[in-house]
Amino acid sequence: MKLSYEMVRDNPDVKKYIQKADEMLIALGYTEHSFPHVIRTAKIASWILEQTGHSLRDAELAAIAGYLHDIGNVINRDRHELTGAMMAFTLLNAMEADAEDIAVIIGAIGNHDEGNAFPVSDIAAAVILADKTDVRESRVRNKDNITFDIHDRVNYAVKSSDIRIDRDKKEINLQLTIDTSVSSISDYFEIFLDRMLLCRRAAEKLNLRFCLTMNGQSMM
Repeated sequence: MKLSYEMVRDNPDVKKYIQKADEMLIALGYTEHSFPHVIRTAKIASWILEQTGHSLRDAELAAIAGYLHDIGNVINRDRHELTGAMMAFTLLNAMEADAEDIAVIIGAIGNHDEGNAFPVSDIAAAVILADKTDVRESRVRNKDNITFDIHDRVNYAVKSSDIRIDRDKKEINLQLTIDTSVSSISDYFEIFLDRMLLCRRAAEKLNLRFCLTMNGQSMM
């Protein structure tokens, strides 16, 4: 069966697992990983492939992988990319999706986390870029903790975040506006350097150069 993003997005079991996964992360004190994050990841991953000349089918598979990428957190944060890929296989197989589509989707999910991530396909590369560039103030839940937790502080300092692709220059640019009275730019690199280097590898998979702009200044 030809799987669609809408079929996965509207599946009640998938919705419940995403909800419960985020509840697990609330208990652990993590930033928001619920529907705003996974929907944004799905949309941006799909948009990246559309902008880089990929087929609409590849863009849709990237959206599905982006929507499901954090589902493994319902089991444990550790190795959630692997458990999430296995959960996605079970769910998509039950929906009678084509084996080739399932393989591409679970490959992207299983390779999205920076601990052992690699852009094994263009779809995986798009999911990595969409996921790792989702840094924003609204992901912070405990605003009373930003003084003590560097992850919350850095996210809270990001007042605007935008991704742009220049097809002529073959560049993908993450443009951030950061309130440096909340968090310094060096704080951002302290916790997100590995993610930005991963974004660089993912962009290279798509024949793009990854650029990072902070407060109008080019950083990468």
